[in-house]
Amino acid sequence: MNMILTAEISLYPNNENFIPPIDNFIARLNQYDDVEVKTFPTATIIMGEYDRVMDILKVEMKTHREEYGMGVFVAKFIPGYEAL
Repeated sequence: MNMILTAEISLYPNNENFIPPIDNFIARLNQYDDVEVKTFPTATIIMGEYDRVMDILKVEMKTHREEYGMGVFVAKFIPGYEAL
């Protein structure tokens, strides 16, 4: 049985020029066609199959670290709930 996961995530880059790292992270999330992504002013929601969402976040958070250095991710995870 596949479980849906809704994850709400905010990124706070440790960078004076903080908009480009945030825009890049959101753009990278939007490249996946097997999850739903919706961005709000203070957070982005990614929703899909549980393991897939977690795999995407694992890859993209690591990519952010490699490209931009330090950043703080604040997230809420709601297993079994379809927010979008």
